[in-house]
Amino acid sequence: MKEEQDYIRDITEIRSMMERSSKFRLLSGWAGITAGVMALIGAFVAYYILDFNPTGELQISGITPLNPLAVKVLLLATIVLVSALAVTFYFSYRKATERGEKIWTPITRRLLTSMFIPMVTGGVLIFALLLNGFIGLAAPLTLIFYGIGLFAAGSHTLAEVRFLGLVEIVLGLLATFLVEYSLFIWAAGFGLAHIVYGIYIYIKYEK
Repeated sequence: MKEEQDYIRDITEIRSMMERSSKFRLLSGWAGITAGVMALIGAFVAYYILDFNPTGELQISGITPLNPLAVKVLLLATIVLVSALAVTFYFSYRKATERGEKIWTPITRRLLTSMFIPMVTGGVLIFALLLNGFIGLAAPLTLIFYGIGLFAAGSHTLAEVRFLGLVEIVLGLLATFLVEYSLFIWAAGFGLAHIVYGIYIYIKYEK
């Protein structure tokens, strides 16, 4: 009986080691929370300071390429994205350091490849739309392509990432039907959803 228990324990430990080596487990709940807060700040700036309104003429027709509003919205979105990625890297690096692990591994490369191919594709498409004045489609498409990236990356990391990706995709599709509310839906997807996700990850894996 003891030998059977030892055998089961060994199998369990081997399985645990294999899962750790095949999954990226350095994601931090604080990164999600911080990224969500940054997104909410970005939405506030877009709506109240830049007076971004994805309705009316900007929703259905092209306007002068490289118009000031398109440039400002693109710049703001880039700042929010880069800041969120920097925060995610910082918390992951700190977690790896605390555990004595390397952050740059084959699984990290696979995760980033799975995530960034959809995101880069979406980014190019959104940039082209902004150049032609279709600003109203920017918010829905960022949610959709970001969600696709998360869903693809979810196979290499925590299962919750895949679920978050589905949430982003659903919200993005909803925003395509409700363009007049797309900025608020964007804030819900990138802001509130990330905060809820971050709190959940922190409580489940870090607390």
